[in-house]
Amino acid sequence: MNKKLIIAIDGPSGAGKSTLSKALAKKLGYLNIDTGAMYRSVAYLAQQQGIDPQDEAGLKALCSDLSIEFVSKDGSERVFANGVDVSAVIRTPEVSLLTAQVAANPAVREAMMLLQRKMGEGGGVVLEGRDIGTVVFPYADVKFFLSATAAQRGHRRYNELLEKGIAVDLQQTIAEVEARDAVDTARTHAPLKQADDAVVVDSTHLTIAEVLEKMVLVVKNKEAEVAG
Repeated sequence: MNKKLIIAIDGPSGAGKSTLSKALAKKLGYLNIDTGAMYRSVAYLAQQQGIDPQDEAGLKALCSDLSIEFVSKDGSERVFANGVDVSAVIRTPEVSLLTAQVAANPAVREAMMLLQRKMGEGGGVVLEGRDIGTVVFPYADVKFFLSATAAQRGHRRYNELLEKGIAVDLQQTIAEVEARDAVDTARTHAPLKQADDAVVVDSTHLTIAEVLEKMVLVVKNKEAEVAG
């Protein structure tokens, strides 16, 4: 029986990480851990409790008593924070912008890193985020770095929000993606960075199915290598 691997997927906002990590996990029979949703959950709860994104002590206290679960329900993956389904409310543009600020906080990153390691240490997991292959699981068996142009990523985000009935402006959405990139790459603690040993996949001109096919091939080769 093949050893179940730890698979890390990193990349900027809108590169297709969430969609592809879900698809890859489903294809492999692995657990998908959406680390972005974990940070979004912290941002949402901070917003609800009136905690300023610069308030390190407040955010640390929030994270110290936080439980996050990923549950597959009726064919979809739901995110529960402290027992409450927050799957929809953490995806609004307001929470997206707040997440970048909250995720830059060292206390939050430390708390989420420990939680992510606990969830994934046994293998058989696909984790996606911005520092999985560099900070959370630098020893991951397979690392991917997904990329696409900011314009393409903004367009995808725009269509995603429209489908959810959220009225948005295309140029503003692209600008928000670029702003998110700037915050993610410039933060001093665990910035968005490509791991040296990551397999880079540019999805600008590829379909989800084409990217998934490439990723499955890499994982299967690694499984065979580990087994052999």
